[in-house]
Amino acid sequence: MKLAALAVIAVSLAAQVIGALLPDVPLLICSTAAGLAAEGVLHKWQKGVLNAVAKTRADVTVRQLLRDFVLVIALLSLANQRQESAYVSLVYGLLIFYGLHFAGHAAAIFVRRTRTLPVLTRNIDASALRLSSAPPALLTRHPGTRLLLFQLPATAGLLLTAATESPRFAAWGIGVSVGLAALALAGLLVRLPKSRRPASDQEVLDWFEAWLAEYRPTFGMYFSGGTTSAYQANMWLEPLAAIEGRPLIVLRERFMLQKIGATDIPIVCIPKVADLMRLEHSTLKVLLHPANSGKTSQVLRIPTIKHAFINHGESDKLSSCNPYAKAYDEVWVAGPAARERYALADVGVEDRDIVEVGRPQLDAIRPYAGPPAGLTTVLYAPTWEGWDGNPGNTSVILAGENIVRELLADPGVRLLYKPHPMTGSVDPRAGAANERIQQMIRAANRAVERPQTAGSAELAPLTQKLTELTSETFSSGADPVERMLRQGEPEPGRAAAVAAAEQEWHAAYWRSLPAAEHQIITGTRPSLYSCFDEADVLISDVSSVVSDFLASGKPYAVANTSDMSEEAFRASLPTVRAATILSPDAAGVPALLAAVRNPELDELAEARADLKAHLLGPSTPPSSVRFNEAAQALCATADKQRARREARLLSEIPGQRTPAAPAGTADAGDVLTAPEPAVSGADRA
Repeated sequence: MKLAALAVIAVSLAAQVIGALLPDVPLLICSTAAGLAAEGVLHKWQKGVLNAVAKTRADVTVRQLLRDFVLVIALLSLANQRQESAYVSLVYGLLIFYGLHFAGHAAAIFVRRTRTLPVLTRNIDASALRLSSAPPALLTRHPGTRLLLFQLPATAGLLLTAATESPRFAAWGIGVSVGLAALALAGLLVRLPKSRRPASDQEVLDWFEAWLAEYRPTFGMYFSGGTTSAYQANMWLEPLAAIEGRPLIVLRERFMLQKIGATDIPIVCIPKVADLMRLEHSTLKVLLHPANSGKTSQVLRIPTIKHAFINHGESDKLSSCNPYAKAYDEVWVAGPAARERYALADVGVEDRDIVEVGRPQLDAIRPYAGPPAGLTTVLYAPTWEGWDGNPGNTSVILAGENIVRELLADPGVRLLYKPHPMTGSVDPRAGAANERIQQMIRAANRAVERPQTAGSAELAPLTQKLTELTSETFSSGADPVERMLRQGEPEPGRAAAVAAAEQEWHAAYWRSLPAAEHQIITGTRPSLYSCFDEADVLISDVSSVVSDFLASGKPYAVANTSDMSEEAFRASLPTVRAATILSPDAAGVPALLAAVRNPELDELAEARADLKAHLLGPSTPPSSVRFNEAAQALCATADKQRARREARLLSEIPGQRTPAAPAGTADAGDVLTAPEPAVSGADRA
């Protein structure tokens, strides 16, 4: 089906050629119309196919030129038959149109370059940079669509001329197309004078340094990743905002600006390494890293900043004790289990560099309230297949359908199916199994009539409200400079308003669902943690989902699709020690449900409580408090290091006296005579 439109285009071009050579006017008109309609389908709904075809050099410009060339040949064939030569002059009109189109494309490239700033921001007043609204995206970012739309009058005129033998239709159509192309070019040219452009690169960088000096950030979060990885940073927005000080978020990819969730924290995107190095001279002391990426090594070069790896989730997978972690000054983990994991992995992370801070995101998860009074809500949240091809990564392929089949067979179960968003991205078998599971759930829902609730009417206005609050944040089509203009100085409390709206939306969402209806949850809402609160039991794989769910204290099960026995599985993976282990045939599902419904059969309750403390650390003080304390301690370490560095530099200048140390740091004079203390992480490098 994805290639149907492309096939129509190929067939229509061949039919056009035949219609021109015969000549056959009806065939010419029908084939041209079919080709343009298929082009519209590609541009509207199948951009992936469109981009793939463009790589073969048969892009939309080539295809449209071919259509026009064939139409001209057809008209010349008709003209030869009727002893007329008036059609030849129409070729010059088409040449003028294409000349204006290509000139407009060149102007669009230049305009885009003038609007490609070295630093992009959110929640910062950047009006001093002469920001202005962007030209229509049709003029600057969609040359193929622009060509098709602006050429429509010319194409229609040529077809009418072929049908009526009157060249005036083609002349008028080409004239309209030429006029549209000229207007588009003029609209871009008026933006080329220097007075109409945003600030130059140097002006932007000077402004950015002045803003840093005025704002004086103390700590921040650094993030770089792909289009689907923003959740790794978004989970840390609230904990970051709660830290004492002046926070900052540093991004590297321009598209990531609109993917970061609602927050009042200033956000800067610095794509180039040379510009990133300007942070060295700022007051920034600490950067927190929720993920490793190729660009992480670039910011680790800055010697004035301390770096802590906070990860985006902990599990027993090898990725949770990546050797790259030794590049950071500190590694912040949830509890003792992660400390032990690094020790066993022996990847070079020293125990003194590990700081236990808990998981502040989990503080709001509702605790276990006992067995369900009515239906048993089961959350099945398998992870994805991963990059290494390990069959134990995800249960979707080998066990997913069996697990869901067992759950659907129990009339007292309501199933929430929430697969990982990257399921099937590496292994097609996982994607196919995921689709079959969803079909099973839909079939089960169709088999039973359930009364509808009145909650849908309540949900609609809340959805609209939440959409309006987040529309600026997640707008993906806006020009980056225009987005800076829209998302300037933050509105006080906007993030809190979004959080309140999300909480209200989640409550209304669960109320709106028909009783006992199984749910397939693939979007960002409802959130995973909201599903935790709704569920009575979790079934998952070896992933951070299990560790996070333990904060609730509720029963959980883990699918064992590896080659290990159950005993080896429990012994080698700490997160599953308090879990019910399910084999690929899902034979243990009925016993799991019985233990959830009957507390006397739940033999793992005490083990879950012990494992929760082992994985997530103590409940008191709260994780948010420990997270803040760790940030303040690392900031103090950064202050001391800066004082030592400044003292060393001053001591090398003849006649200079060592200044007094800043408040809250070690005495610089004492540091000069004391032996250099041991440092860790990036300092050792």
